[in-house]
Amino acid sequence: VYDVPPKFFYTRVLLGRALALARAPAACLNFNCMLILLPVCRNLLSFLRGSSACCSTRIRRQLDRNLTFHKMVAWMIALHTAIHTIAHLFNVEWSVQARVEEKGTLAAVLSGLGDKAGESYVNFYRQTIENPIGGLYVAFTYLAGITGVVITLALILIITSSTKTIRRSYFEVFWYTHHLFVIFFIGLVIHGAGRIVRGQTTESLAEHNPEICHKNFSHWGKTEACPIPQFAGNPPMTWKWVVGPMFLYLCERLVRFWRSQQKVVITKVVIHPFKTIELQMMKKGFKMEVGQYIFVKCPAVSKLEWHPFTLTSAPEEDYFSIHVRIVGDWTEGLFNACGCDKQEFQEAWKLPKIAVDGPFGTASEDVFSYETVMLVGAGIGVTPFASVLKSVWYKYCHDATNLKLKKIYFYWLCRDTHAFEWFADLLQSLEAQMQERNNAEFLSYNIYLTGWDETQATHFAVHHEEEKDVITGLKQKTLYGRPNWENEFKTIAGNHPGSRIGVFLCGPEGLADTLNKQSISNSEADPRGVHFIFNKENF
Repeated sequence: VYDVPPKFFYTRVLLGRALALARAPAACLNFNCMLILLPVCRNLLSFLRGSSACCSTRIRRQLDRNLTFHKMVAWMIALHTAIHTIAHLFNVEWSVQARVEEKGTLAAVLSGLGDKAGESYVNFYRQTIENPIGGLYVAFTYLAGITGVVITLALILIITSSTKTIRRSYFEVFWYTHHLFVIFFIGLVIHGAGRIVRGQTTESLAEHNPEICHKNFSHWGKTEACPIPQFAGNPPMTWKWVVGPMFLYLCERLVRFWRSQQKVVITKVVIHPFKTIELQMMKKGFKMEVGQYIFVKCPAVSKLEWHPFTLTSAPEEDYFSIHVRIVGDWTEGLFNACGCDKQEFQEAWKLPKIAVDGPFGTASEDVFSYETVMLVGAGIGVTPFASVLKSVWYKYCHDATNLKLKKIYFYWLCRDTHAFEWFADLLQSLEAQMQERNNAEFLSYNIYLTGWDETQATHFAVHHEEEKDVITGLKQKTLYGRPNWENEFKTIAGNHPGSRIGVFLCGPEGLADTLNKQSISNSEADPRGVHFIFNKENF
């Protein structure tokens, strides 16, 4: 479009190849900026996920990777912004140079067009200030320059504050800087309004052939064959790409605001070991599925921040609950606001107001779509499986004949013994329920302690022969160290030939890579063979 046709022949005389090198990434930026907001429209994704008419299990698994896709698009935006910016630095330098260079060259004649009445300019730079001041003048006085500087700075702040270290240690910094996207999109939409990229008009091309007339530029306007060329700026196009996603995202924020105004009642706050609290809540019309998550805001801690938490209650219960591990400023503030730092019993009316957005679907919703599943939780990452196992327990208490799920392999990896305490009672109840119904084989669970000291090791050794485990109180003994995943996968594949086995993880990226590789390597090429389908929780 920019490097070949005669429309931009004279623009290329001024700017050379840098014109196309600036416009190509600009087109890619339009496309990627159209995509960047869609993966964070949580309500839209939840609607699509829940619509079985348009979403098969395979498509839902792709929707579960929305944040991965969001990050990939963000990196593409960063790449194309860098190329676009560097190319325009050359464009500005050459435009300024052409405007101030000595008369008698084609570039000087082109730059002089527009100084007289009846002429239209091709060189957007109309001053006669030389570089480097001329370049700075363009950057800070022209609309394209100012908006370019602003949106580039906003993008740098957004990306640098999105690193894993910042997100985990200084979430507030990540939260606030990420909302610079509003400035980014406003600047993006008006960036092209100045129309600094100009090409020869269609009418002018019919009268003035640049490939012939550029040789006789000193005679322009003196002969009928080569009248003075006329130019026009490209109309802004970015808004056409982003207006749809921006409207969808605006609707998304309105839905979130409406939900945040609905009353939520905290019915119980339970303090668990290992700096973990459980909030049990009720909200009119709240309906959930296993493994879903919600966003929570506590105005007493912060009026703007929303944080995601997996629901640990089951759909069959008359309340919904989350478990919050105290690891940062916001969670510490919630801990204190709920009165957990006080020794005496707290009255319900003293509990803080809570706003809830959700629930939203995750990969764990598909647990009951498989006959055999592997559930792997690391530390507090066990929370989505608390919901799954509770739901299984309720189904068995009533009637489990219609349950497609026939076998659960549950793995929990934790580095501290205290972390087991709040979850062990659920496993004990489930263990007793399975034995009572003569279906003890339904749930196989392995609990791994990955960290211990010498005193604890001595204590474990002394009580190893007891009927129940010294840490959890379960009949299944706690294992020490980490699982040999290759052996685990091969054993499960041997026990269930020809099955589709769902592998569900809520845990760190390193473990995700390991399980994903094992799922691929232990799946057979034969469609009738065993296949491991890997799913990971993403927030």
